[in-house]
Amino acid sequence: MAAIKSILTETRVFPPAEAFVKQANVSGMAAYEALCRQAETDYEGFWADRARQHITWKTPFTHVLDDSNAPFYKWFDDGELNVSWNCLDRHLAARGDRVALIFEADDGSVTKVTYTELHARVCQFANGLKSIGVEKGDRVIIYMPMSIEAVVAMQACARIGAIHSVVFGGFSAKSLFERITDAQAKVVVTADESLRGGKAVPLKRAVDESLTMGDTSSVERVIVYRRSGGAVNWGARDLWWHELTQTQAETCEPVWVSAEHPLFILYTSGSTGKPKGVQHSSGGFLLGAALSMHWVFDAKPDSDVFWCTADVGWVTGHTYVAYGPLALGMTEVIFEGIPTFPHAGRFWEVIAKHGVTTFYTAPTAIRSLIKLGADLPAQHDLSSLRLLGSVGEPINPEAWMWYQQTVGGGRCPVVDTWWQTETGAHMIAPLPGAVPTKPGSCTLPLPGIMADVTDEHGGPVAKGHGGYLVIKRPFPFQLRTLWGDPERFKKTYFPQELGGATYLAGDSAHRDEDGYFWIMGRVDDVLNVSGHRLGTMEIESALVSNLRVAEAAVVGRPHDIKGEAVVAYVVLKGTRPVGAEAKQVAAELREWVAREIGPIARPDEIRFGDNLPKTRSGKIMRRLLRAIAKGEEIAQDVSTLENPAILDQLKEAVK
Repeated sequence: MAAIKSILTETRVFPPAEAFVKQANVSGMAAYEALCRQAETDYEGFWADRARQHITWKTPFTHVLDDSNAPFYKWFDDGELNVSWNCLDRHLAARGDRVALIFEADDGSVTKVTYTELHARVCQFANGLKSIGVEKGDRVIIYMPMSIEAVVAMQACARIGAIHSVVFGGFSAKSLFERITDAQAKVVVTADESLRGGKAVPLKRAVDESLTMGDTSSVERVIVYRRSGGAVNWGARDLWWHELTQTQAETCEPVWVSAEHPLFILYTSGSTGKPKGVQHSSGGFLLGAALSMHWVFDAKPDSDVFWCTADVGWVTGHTYVAYGPLALGMTEVIFEGIPTFPHAGRFWEVIAKHGVTTFYTAPTAIRSLIKLGADLPAQHDLSSLRLLGSVGEPINPEAWMWYQQTVGGGRCPVVDTWWQTETGAHMIAPLPGAVPTKPGSCTLPLPGIMADVTDEHGGPVAKGHGGYLVIKRPFPFQLRTLWGDPERFKKTYFPQELGGATYLAGDSAHRDEDGYFWIMGRVDDVLNVSGHRLGTMEIESALVSNLRVAEAAVVGRPHDIKGEAVVAYVVLKGTRPVGAEAKQVAAELREWVAREIGPIARPDEIRFGDNLPKTRSGKIMRRLLRAIAKGEEIAQDVSTLENPAILDQLKEAVK
């Protein structure tokens, strides 16, 4: 890895505007550097100060970091708190009448909920969960559309100490089944349907199907929110949301938990096929959410209208929809629809309609919106915007420039944020009132985040050369373990090759002459499709589960909209199809993968071969498959291949 020289260069630098610096929560590079020095001088004291500043504790902590059982670190573990209380109750006296959530439905209708109203809804649902036997430590699967109710369900679980696991509503019944069984969920919360782009997506039907796929005896009840009024099948364990909550009290005493009590499990793709249940703590995660809102988004609770476009099924929707903005008492937009319905200017229309000040979206969305109409932002009043954010994958410099100039009018800083499901909150990102930005770079680590780029043994890498992105010291908001799989947790994130205590992000990166970080992509075989991480092994496993398929290998290739496209190489059990037959089989397999995993995993291309390129020891040469997918000439020596002639066959794509 260390020998790879980056070819990405960028000389444009954008210092923060003087007016922005004056009002910023962290004002100027001197203030940023002072925070970094404090963290370097007194690491535990630095984090203890932040935890006392941003969290209200029921029982103040006296322990800061317990590293006696590394890498199973504990932070503030003798302190007690409740995350829901911190997001709702502590704001009621001063800002109970302030709008917490602005729900923009798929059809454009708007519902606004104040902090007092949201508190009442959360308490009612929490009481409803308690009435059906949900207790502290029980797992609750949430499979919901983007909605006020999705946030209510998450906050209600936090209020009573239940552990939620949100499953993205675009995932298939099989994916849902895997998560229900791994978490041994007691309750599933869903809706009759979700509405996206004018179309109804049946969620309850997927839940019903998932509960017939194997042993789901842990599930005692299924709570159904009536979103669309669509027809649903009804079973003995089903219960309507409105019937569960209508007689419940609007107050619910929070369950005070240790800072280390699990807040949620969120499943993310892994390179070995089985999804990984990332487990986050209550205190550490809340600190990361609140602190990054304050630092990176320069949050102004009394005046900002914050909009993160992510679904709550992903970690971005956890940290920057369900928890972070509410922890600071902010007003935020929750959007149900898609950026192109009913027209390609929907995002810009929503910003103008609600006076959004901070807009946080993915490079995938930015690239697609440029393609759909680069002139569309100018047709809407975007003068309310003061800060733009990017999340999910590296943003290419020209998309960054369009975002900054066309959407932000050249006046809005762009915070390009690098972080992961496993880190819980931003790790490397510009503090907008302090750090000059470069298009395409996530710039510098947050104060207290000891990030570096190393070789595979943890050794130094020269500037401008690629290596492994690592975090050298534990931080409060990192994952605590993988649910039920501590050995996989250690092997995946704290490998012995790096000493067993250094966090391996799994991304490759390099640092330029100014120390800025540039993310180059995944080290392992996890694809980043539209900001969503998909394990190649998962897609391969889905393909091979089809009776037609003998073998499959999946790689990614660059895609100008989605970041990465999924390319599958397939060997059938029968003869290799050609022509119309190849198109038909490819179409069937694409839909098969969509059913098995979800539409996001549907291959963009399928290529059929009599075999796959393998070494004589049987190892599939995926680097050659990546080169073929990209249309590159294969210059390296292929003499180690058992069947080099197969490469020409695999160059034929079936789209």
